[in-house]
Amino acid sequence: MAIQARIPWFGPIQGLGHFSIWLVQELGAITLFVGLFIRSLVIRSHNASGQLLAQFNFVGVASLPLVLLTAFFTGGVLALQSFYGLGSASLSENQLGNLVALSMLRELGPVLAALMITSRVGAAMAAELGTMRVTEQIDALTTLATNPIRYLVVPRILACFIMLPLLVMLANTVGIWGGWVVSVHVLHLDGGAYMNSAFSSIGNQDILMGLIKAAVFGLMIGLMATYHGFNASNGAAGVGLATTRAVVYGAVAILVSDYFITAAFI
Repeated sequence: MAIQARIPWFGPIQGLGHFSIWLVQELGAITLFVGLFIRSLVIRSHNASGQLLAQFNFVGVASLPLVLLTAFFTGGVLALQSFYGLGSASLSENQLGNLVALSMLRELGPVLAALMITSRVGAAMAAELGTMRVTEQIDALTTLATNPIRYLVVPRILACFIMLPLLVMLANTVGIWGGWVVSVHVLHLDGGAYMNSAFSSIGNQDILMGLIKAAVFGLMIGLMATYHGFNASNGAAGVGLATTRAVVYGAVAILVSDYFITAAFI
């Protein structure tokens, strides 16, 4: 305390040190959790198949309305903004579909779908697993000789990893269609020119980038949700904290990994 009082800049350095220690501990704990997930993934088990199908339904089918609604209006907003940004109707007809399609496939489709899944699925998974942890249901599974990682964590991460690329493909299609609806019925442009511009600009690399992003984002969402839910503590308050961290960590992981994947393709 005496040293801190004499050195005015000691406080920020001490805070930086505490943050560094916390970051290393957190990354280490997540890495160990990933190791447990990989180890459980290669172990054959038949009692988790029902859980996997249920998670496919929860992550994929139940999320369709939210993801597609978001994609439709995203495509519409892109069409409106691009039309007035391009500055002329003739240029807009030739380039509008191009801008909407590439923006949806390469960036907005995967990112917005992942953020919607994080807010819906990630929060629900973290809350469910956190409740099971604080009510000792996970301990009961261990007592019954059932691997809780294999039974609870693996199906949820796999469901996010597999279903998010499928959702993103549908979201991209609906987003391009949403841009067409706005272009034709609001901006009164030629629909055929819009579609020709959209599909002539799409390449294999654009599709591949979007799908890789979706798969990585799904993995991040599943890992963050199950990690924080599985390690929740301190009753109801701990479950709420785990849910909040799952959503925040998942969103940050999505945005950070989005930059590095984009940089790798450019």
